[in-house]
Amino acid sequence: MADTVDNVLGQVLGEVAARAERLWEIARTLHADPEYAFEEHRAARLLSGELERAGFTVERELAGLPTAFAARAGTVPRPAVALLLEYDAVPGLGHACGHNLIAAAGLGAALAARAVLDKDEGTVCVVGTPAEEGGGGKVTETEAGVFDDVDAALMFHPGVHNWQWAPLTAQTQYRIGFHGRAAHPTGNPTEGIDALAALIQLFNTLAVVGRRLPQGAHVQGIVTDGGLATNIVPEYAEGLFGLRAATTDALEDLAGELLTCAHGVARATGTTVTFGRATPRYEHFRDSTVLSARFAEHLARTGTEVTPPEPGVYLGSSDIGNVSGRLPAIHPFVAIMDEDGSDHTPEFATAAASDRARRVMLAAAEALACTAVELLLSTELREQAWREHESRAAVTVK
Repeated sequence: MADTVDNVLGQVLGEVAARAERLWEIARTLHADPEYAFEEHRAARLLSGELERAGFTVERELAGLPTAFAARAGTVPRPAVALLLEYDAVPGLGHACGHNLIAAAGLGAALAARAVLDKDEGTVCVVGTPAEEGGGGKVTETEAGVFDDVDAALMFHPGVHNWQWAPLTAQTQYRIGFHGRAAHPTGNPTEGIDALAALIQLFNTLAVVGRRLPQGAHVQGIVTDGGLATNIVPEYAEGLFGLRAATTDALEDLAGELLTCAHGVARATGTTVTFGRATPRYEHFRDSTVLSARFAEHLARTGTEVTPPEPGVYLGSSDIGNVSGRLPAIHPFVAIMDEDGSDHTPEFATAAASDRARRVMLAAAEALACTAVELLLSTELREQAWREHESRAAVTVK
């Protein structure tokens, strides 16, 4: 079996190389034509069309999402591996998170893996996942059972670090509204109950709470409705609050603390408060160390070494966390800029169409394809990945 796997992995490099120009053309096309959350119609057509022409069976409008899709190739349902494609852009900044490279690398990996495997050696699945930047397509897909019959989910992310796995926190947003009573601030000021003052007090309270939050946790808010005119005591004020925490359980605790603070402010100011989640909850990411180690080894052959992330550094949040809570998953970072840069900047958007980005995209496609092939051909590797995943789930339940 080892000789067979090695032979097949050797073929992957040639398959990626043969598709290199087309993959880069796709990456550049996506980069030049950014589309945003749940509006990525052209990107979804481009990517799903490539897969369909390669013999994959494509299901569009996956999980009720108009720009989500799944493509499958293989004559047996299991084992199965999913390559995840992201292709939404950052509003106002285009592909400043490099999702054009994620899509092209995942596509290349899927095509190469399918080309070197016999169709009865497992199923290569490609899942198009819209709205990672806001809306959480993977959340909806996970809840719809898209990943229920998959053995692992694989993707990479361009960044400013070469890290084996992604330190991604849990996050969500809550909308909080305070309801008071309108009045004229001069004519009858004592009749008014100032909803905006209550909202401002909540900001002040949260500033105190923020000083004692653990590493990786914070609350960041904005005022979305502060009243209508300066000569009216605001009867309604609303804020949108983004919450992050190192784990999903810690995020729920933080949401509870936010609600406690809001109720306390309402009692103190004579207002009433309404509270609701404004966005899907992104869970924290759980790395499959078994599989990310295999990715790292394959990537090293291309000349790029990835290391564990720097302790105490977090890189935001992603809906890949929800997938990683259900099955083994990887989300390594590979740098297309130096560490003094940052994603979600105009400079990163430029880097996502650079020569360095091209090299990274192709290297990641090779490493992802090799990891996918290994997983489909090795019962032992699949069992190791699932044992690790289930042991973590057992700890969480306790």
